Amino acid sequence: MKIVIIDYGAGNIQSIKFAIKRLGFTAELSNDPEVIKAADKVIFPGVGEASSAMQKLKATGLHKIVPELKQPVLGICLGMQLMCNYTAEGDTDGLGIFDVSVKRFTNTVKVPQIGWNTIEKLDSVLFKDIKEQEYVYLVHSYYAPIHETTVARSYYELEYSTALQKDNFYGTQFHPEKSSTVGAQILNNFLSL
Repeated sequence: MKIVIIDYGAGNIQSIKFAIKRLGFTAELSNDPEVIKAADKVIFPGVGEASSAMQKLKATGLHKIVPELKQPVLGICLGMQLMCNYTAEGDTDGLGIFDVSVKRFTNTVKVPQIGWNTIEKLDSVLFKDIKEQEYVYLVHSYYAPIHETTVARSYYELEYSTALQKDNFYGTQFHPEKSSTVGAQILNNFLSL
């Protein structure tokens, strides 16, 4: 199986590669559209700031390639947010895969949310063998509101989407690569699609 992690300067690439290696697979890092299109599975990582990340995607033409991919694609954290229509972070237009706009938590809670939080209302093959109220690891100041593509939820100031799914596109606000055995199972589920 050919697994490609999109290389556009995101910060969590090595931890994703190690998590995939622990599952017995090897992932290739690439920003070459042909390599990405030929992959069996594509991971769209993300740690960073939305507007500069989108500029990097546009500089390589990947902003046009990602929405057209036909194989399973997993967006992680900022990767998921960039798959949405828009994010308030840097007033940035996204890739338009998920028809929802990303908002910022208000000042009633500590931002960013850093640490472990439970996920619930799980409604995707991503969560096969995952129980309700399992803990996952998150680091974020922005969130996708509940929407028709929401397949998992968490609560921090309000209920928000911790995972989205539409067709072959999946997104997690949390970091499966840093979410212990639960995250490993979720990554394995994705790689088994």
